[in-house]
Amino acid sequence: MTHHPGAGIGAVFVLIAAVLWGTTGTVASFAPGVGPLAIGAAAMGVGGLLQAALAGPGLVRARHELRRRWPTIALGGVAVAVYPLAFYSSMRLAGVAVGTVISIGSAPIASAVIERVIDGHRLTRRWAVGAGVGLVGVVLLTFVEPAQDTGAGNTTAGILLGLLAGVTYALYSWAAHRTMQRGVRSGVAMGAIFGAGGVLLMPVLFLTGAPLLESWHNFAVGAYMALVPMFLGYVFFGLGLARVMASTATTLSLAEPVVAAMLAVVIVGERLPAAGWIGVGLVIASLAVLTVPVRRNVRTAVGVP
Repeated sequence: MTHHPGAGIGAVFVLIAAVLWGTTGTVASFAPGVGPLAIGAAAMGVGGLLQAALAGPGLVRARHELRRRWPTIALGGVAVAVYPLAFYSSMRLAGVAVGTVISIGSAPIASAVIERVIDGHRLTRRWAVGAGVGLVGVVLLTFVEPAQDTGAGNTTAGILLGLLAGVTYALYSWAAHRTMQRGVRSGVAMGAIFGAGGVLLMPVLFLTGAPLLESWHNFAVGAYMALVPMFLGYVFFGLGLARVMASTATTLSLAEPVVAAMLAVVIVGERLPAAGWIGVGLVIASLAVLTVPVRRNVRTAVGVP
């Protein structure tokens, strides 16, 4: 595909977001008494409402355009609401490293398929190779049993929830990018979609969030999750999405599980067997295949930055 203007800085913005997101699993592990639904609702719900507040005046000015785009925004909002519940539950059940790699590693494939089916973008041979390498890595990770001291409970359920997280991540990334393509500014599009998701998550937070208020420690974990990776991270992600395609952004996000895996091993004390490290390595290789620039132009390709 031809590079969009500012694609390089857009990729940097997405990578910054991915690094911030990579800290979420490790930080969440510091509050084991807070359930994954509460963590997810607090992080994405409060973070989404902050996005909407930041975009407030722009949302008012763009209200007529947003009303015309309501099906896309509604789809994105529902995906935003489902994603953190699936993602944090996946990490709790399968471990931080495996849950994150499955969730984020499956998103580029889902994103490219969405763009192929809905937008008609052609899948290139390069994308197929990169996606195939990443898929092999994800499959290897599905057979990894985390160490007993990770607190993981059901790896299979965690993997399935991780795949759901990957699909919903791809959906809201596509919805945000499509809304921006239709002339809505980055901050306004992100505010509308993430604000809608934040509203949907508030009942979940109300029902499950009491442990966040039981100690300053738990509250600090929730505040960090909402303010840094979810609010600040998605500000950077929105700036990136305005400059690169959704499939490229979700592929660049494969940096997140690398950060998460390293932190899980170094700080949380998780242990991955050799097959797990091979899986992580293949996901990283997939990132390299899909993101190293090529000189020739492919005008209708998906997944080539």
